[in-house]
Amino acid sequence: MSVAGCVLCRDEGGELLWADGRCRVIRVTGDEGRDFPGFCRVIWQAHVAEMSDLAAADAAHLLHVVLAVERTLRAVMRPDKINLASLGNAVPHLHWHVIPRWHDDSHFPAPIWATGCRPAPTRPQPPSATLAAHLLQHLKQPYSGTSLP
Repeated sequence: MSVAGCVLCRDEGGELLWADGRCRVIRVTGDEGRDFPGFCRVIWQAHVAEMSDLAAADAAHLLHVVLAVERTLRAVMRPDKINLASLGNAVPHLHWHVIPRWHDDSHFPAPIWATGCRPAPTRPQPPSATLAAHLLQHLKQPYSGTSLP
């Protein structure tokens, strides 16, 4: 189901890294992607507003994908922190933000949507193929709750 006027129903939402019939993982492009390298979104394909709109199996699948993206970003980018957010105030289409953060980034410790407190340092963008390959590996594994080395 899609809704006319919904940007996430109409567009991919960024650079597509992976998709199945229920959700997709995109790399955020534009200023946010430049300032926060590796920033990804996990977007539910059908237009729903809230996690509680999903059946239990669908919600579990979505969270598995969110965790796989987090594990991918930790492995590839080695950030100081990962921020997870599912707001939907501006775009009421279910999606999760998965954002690598560093202590010296332009907004730390505030959220990326706050006013920045310093210039954004230049960090290399991870290659999309590297992100996609790691993501596929993590999607094949059940979440174990163990830390990365």
